[in-house]
Amino acid sequence: MAGKVHGKDSYFALEDSAAAVLRDIGVHCDTITLDRDIDMAETTTIGQESKTWLPGLDGAEISLAGKFDSLAVTGPDVVLAGDFAAKVRVGFEYGPEGNATSKVKYSGECYVSKYQVSTPLEGIVKFSATIKVDGAVARGTFA
Repeated sequence: MAGKVHGKDSYFALEDSAAAVLRDIGVHCDTITLDRDIDMAETTTIGQESKTWLPGLDGAEISLAGKFDSLAVTGPDVVLAGDFAAKVRVGFEYGPEGNATSKVKYSGECYVSKYQVSTPLEGIVKFSATIKVDGAVARGTFA
């Protein structure tokens, strides 16, 4: 049956602001979430029995979580901490089905707005990040 996809095949790349190249940091993630929303202005007036709405601006945010890795150049700590510190707009690509030809690709520009490293006493060091999309999210396919 077409349409079902396993999360293990997902792909996420974020531009490394220091080198201006996309880095595949998805291989370090155990969760990637693309959250899209639309601001809704309520238009309900007196006498109506149900709420009515008017759509406004749309937006998106990406949440990443995974295993910490400080490997020079390609590790998520180098890319995320660098982009966070630089406070610059960078590119991203997200492939829920992977990045093979003809697979769905979400892409755009973003800012790393939050970066967190957690160190549990009896567990593996992890990271999480919040990425605010700046502008539209493009939906296409990998070539």
